[in-house]
Amino acid sequence: MISTNDYREFLKPSIISKIISLELRARLVVEGFMVGLHKSPYHGFSVEFTEYRPYMQGDSLKDVDWKVYGKTDRYFIKQYEEETNLRSYILLDISKSMNFSSGGNFSKLSYGITLAAALSYMMINQQDAVSLTLYSDSIEKYLPPKSSRSYLQEILKELTKVTSSQKTNTASCLNEISEKIKRRGLVIIISDMFDDPEATIRAIKRFRYQKNEVIVFQLLDPLERSFGFGKDAVFIDMETGEEITTQPYQIQKAYIESVNSFINRIKSECLNSNIEYNLIDTSESFDKSLYNYIQKRSRLY
Repeated sequence: MISTNDYREFLKPSIISKIISLELRARLVVEGFMVGLHKSPYHGFSVEFTEYRPYMQGDSLKDVDWKVYGKTDRYFIKQYEEETNLRSYILLDISKSMNFSSGGNFSKLSYGITLAAALSYMMINQQDAVSLTLYSDSIEKYLPPKSSRSYLQEILKELTKVTSSQKTNTASCLNEISEKIKRRGLVIIISDMFDDPEATIRAIKRFRYQKNEVIVFQLLDPLERSFGFGKDAVFIDMETGEEITTQPYQIQKAYIESVNSFINRIKSECLNSNIEYNLIDTSESFDKSLYNYIQKRSRLY
């Protein structure tokens, strides 16, 4: 178990990137996060919601766990299996644009793989069923939702084999996955969202129309937001191979305005549809992403 002194280290992409084993990465990220929940700024937040939830008006007193009350002086209701099991669908963009990285940072794809692995590790240990989809311009891999401990190894095996693939057709892939979801659950989309925003937003909203809860993690490299290149450069589209030579400082202001407009459009459309939106910088520690997931899951009960 990670000590309270070094837990922050195992939430940093710069540290985690040095660990080859994806399973060990996932475990250290989750354990580091769990330790961090007991420290500022998350002091007092509990993740022990798998077996218990706080008493609410209307609950039967016969369901109160009096042993827990004796220890905590608070009323908790023991949850039944059908209340605690959640179906979660992790959708990971593995298109070539996700392979970008700068300044020694995790690539967006490596960050996304580690995040998907950590979420899977956490979910299955909470006895939730997890599904994994890998997509680019088509569905590359689909694993249906299961909750067995052994299933985690299958998920990690697929994530370990991932390499960036083809162009992006996010909307088409999300629409295809929505057809596979027969029971409402939690849909988690991990992508840079570099695609037609209008079609992508429509596809994301479709999950909400089906009464699913949705979390969007938009992963961006720091340089994709700042365009802080210092000299003349040749820029190559990672998906089409198209090249352009320019002086970055001359277009930096216009670029930043365009990127911010793109981000804000996706964010506002998501929030207007009660979709959880999170902009994640690949230099940021993983606790932000995991905490947003925990918040969302705890609100489902």
